[in-house]
Amino acid sequence: MKYMLDRGSGRKLKSMQHLLRDNNLILMEAAIVEPLRRSGDTHLHPRLAHAPLIYDEAGRKALAGLYQGYMDTALAAGKPFLMCAPTWRANRQRVAETGIKTSINIDAVHFLQKLRDSRSADKDNMRIGGLIGCKNDCYKPEEALSAAEAEAFHGWQLDQLQQSGADFMIAETLPAIEEAIGVARAMEHCGLPYFISFVIRRDGCLLDGTSLDRAIRTIDANTSRQALGFMVNCAYPAFLCAEKQPSEIFSRLVGCLANASALDHCDLDNAEELHVENISEWGELMLELNRNYGVKILGGCCGTGNEHLQYLVRSPKVNTGRA
Repeated sequence: MKYMLDRGSGRKLKSMQHLLRDNNLILMEAAIVEPLRRSGDTHLHPRLAHAPLIYDEAGRKALAGLYQGYMDTALAAGKPFLMCAPTWRANRQRVAETGIKTSINIDAVHFLQKLRDSRSADKDNMRIGGLIGCKNDCYKPEEALSAAEAEAFHGWQLDQLQQSGADFMIAETLPAIEEAIGVARAMEHCGLPYFISFVIRRDGCLLDGTSLDRAIRTIDANTSRQALGFMVNCAYPAFLCAEKQPSEIFSRLVGCLANASALDHCDLDNAEELHVENISEWGELMLELNRNYGVKILGGCCGTGNEHLQYLVRSPKVNTGRA
């Protein structure tokens, strides 16, 4: 089945394709949820995480400070910047359970659009993504939905994000191939360019044991309008085991949003104190992915901050060749 894109979606697809083609390093945000959780100044919602902060004055200020800091780093270095709406947990079920505004996904994208509009001179170098996550625990692949369940479950949130005017869609922290297939199928119906990002274990496989190569090939084979690219997130950059991956995957694996810690997920999830590796170690591993394997989109996940992004853009060791 072929999907026809409307004019607006077609423009956004071309814009994102050109962004990937014409740039060898694209910055994505570093951690958002983790610094909010540990700041003590804001309270995350038990079901919706940071999404409701957009309705609170102090919450908006805290969110804006993080996003603007990351923007500043990218724009000062002359790099394109991708940022994601704080909608990771704002799926239909959770929104309905909490009684929060059903427009929360749309409102979250509009919040970022206002931040971008405040940098009118640089706004063309920034893109806003509509972010979703898996339905259940992202560290427990046994809780993942089937492909059919996922396609039905995630459709409502993706429709809201499509209405919001987001530039692209992204699903992060997907631990299992079946739910990822369903998410991709739901995303292709929305018309916007989209990315699929997996959470991986230290052998470079998805948490359900599926190899990255097989996961990418399976999703591409099960979609008529394929993802713009694939990423990994919420894992230390060494977990990718790039040197052991089939070289073919790097034509489709375009991004890494890495944790600052080399601990396993179960240890990080239960840690009372923030654990991070040396920034230079993290940064060199990330730059190696960019330089040696052509991974263009680099950003941070748990434990990272602006200093991690600054390390990436200040280093001369980036890929300087054309895509």
